[in-house]
This record gives sequence, structure tokens and C-alpha cells, in this order.
Amino acid sequence: MILAAVSGGSDSKGLLLALHEAITLGGFSAFSLSACTIDHALRPESTEEARAVAAFCAEKGIPHTIRQWLGDKAATGLQAAARAARYGLLADAAQDIGALCIVTAHSADDQIETIAMRQSRSEPDAPGLAGMAAGVLVDRRAWVWRPFLHLRRADIRAFLAARGEGWFDDPSNSNRRFERVRMRQALNEDGSSSVDIFVAARARFGSSARVALLISRHAHGFDGLVARIDPALSTRMADLDCTRAVLSIAAVVGGRHHLAGRETAARLAAFLRDAEGGRMTAGRVVFDRRKSGLYLYREARGLPQVELQPGERFLWDDRFLVSNTGPDRIAVRAGGETAELRARLIAAGLPEPVAKRAVKAAITFSAVTEGSYRHDAANSLPPRLCVQTSIGPYDTFLPCFDLMMANSIATLFGRDNYLSPPVHDVLTEKSG
Repeated sequence: MILAAVSGGSDSKGLLLALHEAITLGGFSAFSLSACTIDHALRPESTEEARAVAAFCAEKGIPHTIRQWLGDKAATGLQAAARAARYGLLADAAQDIGALCIVTAHSADDQIETIAMRQSRSEPDAPGLAGMAAGVLVDRRAWVWRPFLHLRRADIRAFLAARGEGWFDDPSNSNRRFERVRMRQALNEDGSSSVDIFVAARARFGSSARVALLISRHAHGFDGLVARIDPALSTRMADLDCTRAVLSIAAVVGGRHHLAGRETAARLAAFLRDAEGGRMTAGRVVFDRRKSGLYLYREARGLPQVELQPGERFLWDDRFLVSNTGPDRIAVRAGGETAELRARLIAAGLPEPVAKRAVKAAITFSAVTEGSYRHDAANSLPPRLCVQTSIGPYDTFLPCFDLMMANSIATLFGRDNYLSPPVHDVLTEKSG
């Protein structure tokens, strides 16, 4: 089963028709097709447009569902919030029907605009200049594929016109409030890009593979709380792959969704070049440099305290995803009774001063009983409580470029590998 995301615009409608024809007429009958329209509820016309897509799918015999983005909408960062909501709802729909993957109709025009926007704010050799990946894992549970990235929008519209089909034009596509619209209007008529997409994509794959190897060889994790980086890696910050490796680990330790920017990277490189040891803090992370290596741990301030109700999930400090499947309310906070955890970290090879500082930001739990706290050991979990380290840069959106790198980080922090792409599974089955 393939789930196609269809808005009613030219690109997504062209993708739906192309897939439908391939399955019904092109000899791909082993596949089945379903469609989903996300109604963002941002325009009065959106509900009627979603219904029109449903009617079109009914005519073609394609199963279709509508998912609506409910709740208050963000006053700022609306497009980013809508994107996150859209993909989350698509992943829900895919899970509900057991779809192998989701497909979206991003075109070569979208790719050129994306690269142009990233060029305007990135270094010439930044990984983001590879553009949108052909595949991306959403929420660790659904792969999204973009089979039209090599096609121009004009060609897709010609395909629709040849079949007598029309489409909807979203007025937000001409609203200069959004960066993408401004960039689209600023690009040359031929839509040319100064970046060779295929070369940049190969470079991104290569960099991620090298970073994965560096992390597996030179980084060591301790209870999802501390990472030690060998001098062979931490002293080579002039190398872009080494910088990516260190900053990626730091993002997880600090509970960040993005790698640190240029200024922080430059400050860290200068700190590591200094012959003296010592500590510096950036992005909520303490970089503790010693002869045995560079130790990274969360600084002990700004740490939240929350109460988790039965059945609730919560991303604590943006570092740990906590799920309470038991009948009791659970208090989640930092610190607490940490002597046992500290002793275990020291026994595992952490310098005692590092262990003492690091445990101050360790996640701890207490069952709430009649308004008071019943304290549990810092390193033990109450019954039916699940805790996983969050890998902020990749848990929501993981481009296929970075799968090897993301898996090496997951291993470092005691997590299972990410879901393999469905193409990998099919190839494995055939080779077996």
C-alpha cells in the first residue's frame, strides 16, 4: 500500500494520477494506492477543496481520507508548524492503513527554491545544500518519498492538461509574507541553480558516512547522560566531518533540535585549540576538556519539574521522552537521590568530577502519593514507565542522506536503529 499526499494542487494531483495509471495500466498491480488530504483549516476554502479531492478519488476508485489540523495555529513560524502538523497527520494515516510508505509531489522547482533559500544563509559547503532528500523518515515511524524531485512543474501540468484535468491554486503560494514565495519570485525565469544537486547529494551521503564512522570509533556514551569524545576527534575541529560529529552529539546532550551555529562552532574550536584544559558552556552543554578526552554533559540549570498523569507522554527537557503507562501520577525532575548513579558512572570510567556534575542534570522520578512525593532511586524506573533518549535533530525528520549517521548516534545513546527505508526491506527480501 502506498499513501499519496494530495492537496488538489497540480503537483500532487499529477502524482496521484501517475501512480494510479502505473498501478492499473503499467503492470504494477502488486501495489495498491490510497490518498490523504490534510486540511490545515487556514483558509475558508480548504474544507471544500479537500472534499473535491475526495470526490475525484472516488471517481477513480482510490480510497481517500481527510485529516484536519485542529487546535490553535501559531502566530509566528506558521509554515514550519503547518509542515510538522501535516507530516504528523500523514504518518498517522499511513499507520492506520498499514501503508508501506507515503509519497509527496515535491518537484524540481521546489528543490531549486529550497537550495536557493539555504544558500542565502549557509556556508558554501554546508550539508543543507544537498536540498531535500528523496526520502525522509517522519516521527521514527513512516518513510516519505518524493519521486517527482527531478520533474519540473510545467511538465506535471502538461501531463494533467493532456488528460483534461484541472487543479487548485493555493493563494498562499503568492503571499510574499513567506520566504519561499519571495525566493520563487526572485529566481530567474529559467529557475536555474548554481548548485549541482546530484554532486551535493553525494557529498552529503559521503559526509554522513564518514561522521558515522568517526562517532562509532571515537565517541562513548554513559547512561544517555554523558558523552566522551576521544582527542583524535575533538582536536580536529578544522575538519568539517569532525565538527559535524561533535556538534551532533552536543545537540543530543543539550536537547537541541538543530546543530549549533557558526559562532558557537568557532568558539568551541578555539577552546579546543587552547593547550590548557578547562570547561566552556554552549547550547546548554558543558564541554569539559581533560587529558582522557572531551566530556559533554547537560549544564545543571533551567531544568524542568513536571507531573505526568497516567497515560501521558512528555518530552522532558527536550532530552528524554517519558511515557507513563501505569496508574500513578509521576513527578519528573532533575537531581534527587543520585549516589547510586554517580557511583555507576565512575565505575564505568568517568572521572569523578565529571560524574558529580553530570548527575545534577540526570532525570529522576517520584510517584506522587496524596499530594506528597515518594522518592525513588534516581536510576530506577517506577513500574510501567518508559524512558528513551530523544535525538532532536533526527527524531522528527530524518533525511535518508543521514541515516547511517543517525544510527551511529542512536547506538551511542542506547537507542535502537531507526526504521529502515521500505526499499531496503524489499531488496533484503529479494536477496534472501
